[in-house]
Amino acid sequence: MEASVTVSREAPEITRHLTAADLEASLARDVAEGLGRMPKTLPPKYFYDARGSELFEQITTLEEYYPTRTEESILATHAAEITKLADADTLVELGSGSSTKTRLLLDGMRSTGRLARYVPVDVSESALLGAIESLRADYPGMAMHGVIADFERHLGLLPREGTRLVAFLGGTIGNLAPAQRARFLAAVRSGLGPADRLLLGTGLVTDLTRLVRAYDDNSGVTAEFNRNVLRVVNGSLHADFEPEAFDHVAVWNAEAEWIEMRLRSQKAQTVRIADLDLTVEFAEGEELRTEISAKFRREVVERELAEAGFTLEAWWTDPQEDFALSLAAPS
Repeated sequence: MEASVTVSREAPEITRHLTAADLEASLARDVAEGLGRMPKTLPPKYFYDARGSELFEQITTLEEYYPTRTEESILATHAAEITKLADADTLVELGSGSSTKTRLLLDGMRSTGRLARYVPVDVSESALLGAIESLRADYPGMAMHGVIADFERHLGLLPREGTRLVAFLGGTIGNLAPAQRARFLAAVRSGLGPADRLLLGTGLVTDLTRLVRAYDDNSGVTAEFNRNVLRVVNGSLHADFEPEAFDHVAVWNAEAEWIEMRLRSQKAQTVRIADLDLTVEFAEGEELRTEISAKFRREVVERELAEAGFTLEAWWTDPQEDFALSLAAPS
């Protein structure tokens, strides 16, 4: 059963739609289902324990990994224009995100004289509280309402105060398969009023060599990040994966137009997941898919938004057209 309890604090207000027990149950279900498929899969959201979050922060600073700095450069150039068009007083951020991106949007909203509140949404309480603490001193007049929730399940329960700019940045929508994206966008649309707006960050189809290198850096940080999902399963479900017995693989799926991150078993091996009473066999060379990262073309973004009930109002990209931000209004 989901819990929805508002915890009273001076600042910020925190609402919970997700408990530790919910997360444990979701992990158990997803691992059992994913490892029972052929090919085997695990969802990318389980990369992000404390160690996984540290590794991802390292990834964002790598020379090969352009998406984060490219999106930030677009925001730095266009945040004032974005926030003026959105004309919102409330920033709802799905995933606590980087403080740099958040600050660019909040500063843009403050310049319009409309900034009233910030609503970060994250499955991780520590990430959410960290995002709030990093901003509190610099935005003393701004209300903060953190929401611990899963954006794939709880969008209909988000706070509805004010005129909202809902930001889903980082190209995270690319981690969803097309049917999941359709459900997600429809759920966002159903919760928005006519004056609310969606700001969506999407990686674009670009030079394929650079694209693959962004997910397979020379220093091996992404490989460690990829293997971290096995450590999460080991620690949470008392499994005995040998992370170092899996090689990191990043490939471009031309038909689907997405990057796939996989873990390839170096040998035939048997993995025991004690908490699920589950034994999983891996053949030598068998691959476990841990992430997709879809890349988009403008016409695809516009079509998927329209199918969910949005109208594309504005589109911003970088000079190389590696990444895009789109502002969409309910149709």
